[in-house]
Amino acid sequence: MADYPFVTLDVFTDTRFGGNPLAVFTDARGLSDADMQALAAEMNLSETTFILPPQDPANTARVRIFNRTAEMPFAGHPSVGTGWVLSQMGKGHDLRLEVPAGIVGVTIVDGGGVIAAPQPLSLGVDLPVETIAACAGLAPADIVVAGHRPVEASVGVTFVIAEVGGQALTRAAPDLAAFRQAALDFPAFGDRLSLHLYARDGQGALRARMFAPNSGTVEDPATGSANATLAALLLSLSDAPEGGWDIVQGVEMGRPSRLRATARRTPEGVFATVGGGCVPVLRGQASV
Repeated sequence: MADYPFVTLDVFTDTRFGGNPLAVFTDARGLSDADMQALAAEMNLSETTFILPPQDPANTARVRIFNRTAEMPFAGHPSVGTGWVLSQMGKGHDLRLEVPAGIVGVTIVDGGGVIAAPQPLSLGVDLPVETIAACAGLAPADIVVAGHRPVEASVGVTFVIAEVGGQALTRAAPDLAAFRQAALDFPAFGDRLSLHLYARDGQGALRARMFAPNSGTVEDPATGSANATLAALLLSLSDAPEGGWDIVQGVEMGRPSRLRATARRTPEGVFATVGGGCVPVLRGQASV
């Protein structure tokens, strides 16, 4: 057996035990795919990352991201947190991470980091209001469709994004049976039917919650990739060249999180960033 060091940190917060916890294995050389998946399941966090040497020396590191059941092509808080860990390891303040979805740029700022999503906004199908309401334990009338209907969207990993009112967001609760039925009705999502709900909370401010029980995350306290996608979607619905939003997530879970998401139009499409603070929590090692 060999020992593999790891650290844990809370991301999108400046307070220990807030935000979204992340485990980072700082040198994953020698671990198999099965080892990484088993360690991620054992950590039982929304994601665990594994740092490897880059395939292209122009980049900082290759990073593999696993949730409890599968590898992710891209994820927000793991990219922010892993970039911050790499900076603490002396890898600099402007980093390039190789993930399956592409290259994630990370800029380290005081107390945290900002990432650039690897892909421009892409939109898929609209989903029935009735399906989304059932998954969220809400009534169809709680889903706000004035700006857009519940829609499949991605800047590197796919979410279903739906707007609701503030009170509806607070009382939302994932219905596991409805999520399983939705996976049967929309098999293209597989076990990654991830529902990101948001409510407007003043000019430039949003509240959000994210449910993905089919892949083991009943609720996520801070979802960087979903909020980057949300920023890109909101900009795409306007005529503005760029925009920024302050987003609060995780309050209902007792892990308040604060994120700053921006989006801008380019000739290649709408690109987004998301950032926030990082706070170290634990150090350890796993014997594999």
